[in-house]
Amino acid sequence: MGHYIRGDVVIAPVALGARSGAKTRPAIVIATGRTHEVYLCPVSSKPPTDASRVPISLDDFSEGGLDLFGESYVLTSRVLVIRSGEVIGKRGRLTEESISSIMIKVPQSLIPDNDGA
Repeated sequence: MGHYIRGDVVIAPVALGARSGAKTRPAIVIATGRTHEVYLCPVSSKPPTDASRVPISLDDFSEGGLDLFGESYVLTSRVLVIRSGEVIGKRGRLTEESISSIMIKVPQSLIPDNDGA
């Protein structure tokens, strides 16, 4: 079981919609819980028309990266909660500036008070 902190970029099983199954994709850790939960915002290569988003590129990484051929989008209005053991792997870490621009857009009601980030 890994330890993750706010700003880590991970690969995890993520379902983007209620009717779609989980798909392995990148996600940004925005918080952690006391019982090994990881709160994630999924990353998509296509900008959603119905949701808040923050664009990211390779320049937004302080370490590691993703196989990005253009801009991708952090879906800030879709916060998912998984167990840390479900994370497949870590791909990098975002810069502090990028993390801040994402956290501004995430609804505070979706972030736990006890965030271990």
